Amino acid sequence: MYKIRLKKGDTVIVTAGKFKGQTGKITATHPKDNKVTIEGINVVKRHIKPTEFRPQGGVEEKTLPMWVSKVALVDPSDKKPSKVGYKFDKQGNKVRVYKRSGKEVK
Repeated sequence: MYKIRLKKGDTVIVTAGKFKGQTGKITATHPKDNKVTIEGINVVKRHIKPTEFRPQGGVEEKTLPMWVSKVALVDPSDKKPSKVGYKFDKQGNKVRVYKRSGKEVK
């Protein structure tokens, strides 16, 4: 199990690879694989054989997970990638903060 500091619904930017520079929202996290699935990024086509349930078969578009090390949280103040840190608020609750600006992640 890996510690993933990103959560479902976070807006991230891809920092490396084929999709570098693209942004999207996280639709799922996979802590066992150390990967995240991002909406509209890393979409591939898979050919499906005809089966009893799907007699037509065909080509299906599927969004595959990508390594969490290739993505970074987008800081809304300047729209640039930022690391995630943790701090304790006044009530003693642990909250995520942007390392770039120091503001709390909403």
